[in-house]
Amino acid sequence: MTVQLDSPGIASVGEPSSAEAELGELFEQIRELDAQLLEVIKRRSELVHRIGASTKGTDASREAQAEEMAVLGRFDELGTDGSTLAMTLLRLGRTPKA
Repeated sequence: MTVQLDSPGIASVGEPSSAEAELGELFEQIRELDAQLLEVIKRRSELVHRIGASTKGTDASREAQAEEMAVLGRFDELGTDGSTLAMTLLRLGRTPKA
């Protein structure tokens, strides 16, 4: 059996197919989003640390605790995984800076 390399639907060696090119583009978008998420999470943790330092030993600490509980509600639409994500974000905010 012989296959003609210029046959429709047969990509040349080394040339990515349109599906491979699309996948590459989609993976690149995911990498960019991951980088953005990482920066946002770091910023969020910094803010939580600042709030903790500002409210320590004051009446405002109760308000900060209530706000932490509200985080869980904001992620409800993602279901169980949303709750897990919210708890992870809360833990990251409590973790001392390295």
